[in-house]
Amino acid sequence: MPCWYYDKKELRNTPSKLDGISYETEMRYRKEGARFIKETGSKMDLGYNTMATGMIYFHRFYMFHSFRQFPRYVTACCCLFLAGKVEETPKKCKDIIKTAKSLLSDQKFQTFGEDPKEEVMTLERILLQTIKFDLQVEHPYYYLLKYAKCLKGDKTKLQKMVQMAWTFVNDSLCTTLALQWEPEIIAVALMYLACKLSQFEVVDWIGRTSKHLRWWDMFVEDVTMDLLEDICHQVLDLYQSSSSTAPESPPLAPRAAQGSHTPIKGLVTSNGQEKMDVDSSTTVASQLTCAMKQQQQQPAMPPDAPPYPYNTLPPYPYPAPTHIAPPPGPPHMSGPPPPMVFPTYPPGFPPIPPPNAAASGFYANPPNPNPNLPPPHRPPYFK
Repeated sequence: MPCWYYDKKELRNTPSKLDGISYETEMRYRKEGARFIKETGSKMDLGYNTMATGMIYFHRFYMFHSFRQFPRYVTACCCLFLAGKVEETPKKCKDIIKTAKSLLSDQKFQTFGEDPKEEVMTLERILLQTIKFDLQVEHPYYYLLKYAKCLKGDKTKLQKMVQMAWTFVNDSLCTTLALQWEPEIIAVALMYLACKLSQFEVVDWIGRTSKHLRWWDMFVEDVTMDLLEDICHQVLDLYQSSSSTAPESPPLAPRAAQGSHTPIKGLVTSNGQEKMDVDSSTTVASQLTCAMKQQQQQPAMPPDAPPYPYNTLPPYPYPAPTHIAPPPGPPHMSGPPPPMVFPTYPPGFPPIPPPNAAASGFYANPPNPNPNLPPPHRPPYFK
């Protein structure tokens, strides 16, 4: 199976970058395409796992192709169309295009060409070849619910923390985090951020042993605080950039402090859980304020979130179908079939002579194997 995880150097050397598109512009295109998938899927009542799968396809596709060659909104519709079939929530292509047209301006919808349906259907074949037919995708939602069930504490604060972490997972799909880390690590990092935002301190958890210094050590290994803070900052930067009112075209100018982050300061307790410094007035505090505002606008987490796997396809090889009837027999023939006629000529071989053939006159008068025909011509040695 292909490896879908890249380092930051590879993420800055994509086909779009080689095609003359800056890194900041590409990140904006990725965010706009992912949010368009989310808006279209929500308007069509698609599940969260279907929309998340479509976003993952979208990010993987542009690791091999340029935004200059393939318009982002056409690719977004194609990814959502394919994700609906993979997650067993299919939607017709014309319905997706109709919904997209209602969400986009006339100028943006012109990228679909004269025949939008043919454009999406043709791009689907390119998408399948690009992602190498690796259709099954894991998301952090399952691990978020699994890890949260092991935490102990106030049920109200725990539920608030899970709701906030769920929202962070939704928004993280607008970034390239899914191309950098596994879903288990993303779930831990965003739960870590939600715990600090919601003032939920993890004191104890189910299955705790002496070798577990922090609560996430039981689920993932060798996860450092620097790694968690890097993931948290990538999500917080999403809220900070969304709060600015910059025009869509020309592309956004790079920010002055793009690579510099202020550490998320706090008090580290004995179990590794940090408390928020509420008196801090750093840049991170403003980022957390924006995150809280975005939190209030997010839809609630489904109360009946299904267990993993989310209605995925059966494992390969697929079982033989049982609903297909056997092929019909030969067509009915009118009347009985014609009689079989076997030829009688040439005659059969002469019979085997008995042991006393010479004394009994067998060679003088050989029997005729076919009495209906005249006696055949015999070689001289029969006489």
